[in-house]
Amino acid sequence: MTNKIKIKEAIIVEGKYDKIRLDSLIDGLIITTDGFGIFKDKQKMNMLRHLAETRGLLVITDSDSAGFVIRNHLRSCIPSDRIKHAYIPDVFGKERRKTSPSKEGKLGVEGMSTEALIRALERAGVICRETENSDPSAQQAERITPADFYRCGLSGGEGSATLRAALLSHLGLPSRMTAKALLGVINDYMTREQLYEFFVTRLQSLN
Repeated sequence: MTNKIKIKEAIIVEGKYDKIRLDSLIDGLIITTDGFGIFKDKQKMNMLRHLAETRGLLVITDSDSAGFVIRNHLRSCIPSDRIKHAYIPDVFGKERRKTSPSKEGKLGVEGMSTEALIRALERAGVICRETENSDPSAQQAERITPADFYRCGLSGGEGSATLRAALLSHLGLPSRMTAKALLGVINDYMTREQLYEFFVTRLQSLN
């Protein structure tokens, strides 16, 4: 790929192979957490806090449980207005360099296609594609709220987890995301109208 994507935020990934993969795609600063090493590395955490303040952070971890533990740790340490999150979809398989799949059988950042990575970056709001039909008024659309989640049965109900799993699959998001985490990113993925359209379509498919 000749033209790399320029990203101003410091990009946080788990390991060196994730960094190598993104380095082939991105023109920017990429830092590894060295897995769970970030929990004990005070110097690196201080550096991340400084980078968050000066340029912002973008976190893109694997979609398995370990990736979410690291992501949530960073979320608890960095002010919410200084950190963005890019989510890769659940894709099952094995990276070429490995002899067997990971414990949960999912591909990590290093195994993602270029298209999947670009889509994740776009949805995180660090890059965008201009289209002929772009409409500035679209940005003024009503935001999805916790009340919308409740009305659609995505939270607070007996079947909420099942419906949420269907929505996550529909959006190509990790199945491990909680209702709170999904609410945090849903406005980057769809409009309030699209959410209600999904809800109605889902109900019709069950009847």
